[in-house]
Amino acid sequence: MSEHRIAMVGTPCEIMAASKIQHYTDSPIDVKLGLFCMENFSYKYFVNLLKEYGLKMDDIEKFQIEKGFVFLLLKTKEIVKIPLSVAKRIIRKNCNICVELTSETSDISIGSIGSEDGWSTLIIRTEKGEEIVKGAIEQKFIEAKDFTDSQFGLLNRIAESKISKNLETIERREFLARPVLYQREKSDDSINKEFSEASFLDLRSNVIDVGACVLCGACEYACPHNLITIDDTKPRMKGECPEDCHACFAVCPRTFIPADLRNDNSKQIGDFKKVLTVKSLKHTQGQDGSIVTTLIDYLLSNEIVTEALIVDKEDHLAWKPYAKLTNAIDEVVKSGGTKYSVCPVFKPLGDLKEEQVQNIDEGVN
Repeated sequence: MSEHRIAMVGTPCEIMAASKIQHYTDSPIDVKLGLFCMENFSYKYFVNLLKEYGLKMDDIEKFQIEKGFVFLLLKTKEIVKIPLSVAKRIIRKNCNICVELTSETSDISIGSIGSEDGWSTLIIRTEKGEEIVKGAIEQKFIEAKDFTDSQFGLLNRIAESKISKNLETIERREFLARPVLYQREKSDDSINKEFSEASFLDLRSNVIDVGACVLCGACEYACPHNLITIDDTKPRMKGECPEDCHACFAVCPRTFIPADLRNDNSKQIGDFKKVLTVKSLKHTQGQDGSIVTTLIDYLLSNEIVTEALIVDKEDHLAWKPYAKLTNAIDEVVKSGGTKYSVCPVFKPLGDLKEEQVQNIDEGVN
């Protein structure tokens, strides 16, 4: 058992990768805080799009997406609106096959959809998540109200819209090219057999080369031979993959999903215990109404976790995201705010890998 108990913040694909890492390894990830996410953008293409508006990333104070627009609050306090119909061209290809809006395999999911200004929507999914939210309310880190039927209706409609739209994309891709492995209905025995015969070459042909890679870095983290590196474009193999190693293929969020993690698309927001609308009583700067920041504060302050795995911004590249481990609340607060791009979120766990990654092959053979 790991001496590290890490709280991780991530998008649906990153949370799925974390869930698969937990499923197949002795994972240091103990608490998963999942974000609502419709899609994400390529940082490089976003920079180029801003040039068309005479802007640079350095000009932007805050991003927000709602009501069909990307809203850019500039440091000058001016607001610039970019229609989503324009921004669609810089969306990462892998986002178009995702059928999760609300990070369904997390302990707690957080987003803004359905809640009024200043409040956030919080979905409790596990007993662990229930205990965390109860404690955070009791210690006055957050306040909570019941989610109304009309709020549910809006959240479910938006989630259903993402599911139906992206299922059409999956069908179109499969008609033109390779099958999309992600969320495919398949027994666990059959999945384990596939995994036991797969290698990085299969990951490359079925995920990376067909634009399904989410750039999360799970493959790099799980590789017991340190042969995989991941950069701003894709994972790469240095050396030859051993015949008996299947780790990268097993933990990738875009390969086959075990039955207990898989979304059958009949429940728009997945399984849950309770949905609340919540407000932070501790912080005003952060992700989704500061609730993510506040929950991490609660977890660290009560020593429920030892560190948080978060995404911050590069100092020398405005809004360029990078992942880091920290146990300092001020660093968590500093990192608050949405970055509409991706990074290898599991990279900071590399130093812990030797003590954490077990023989994944035992679980799939």
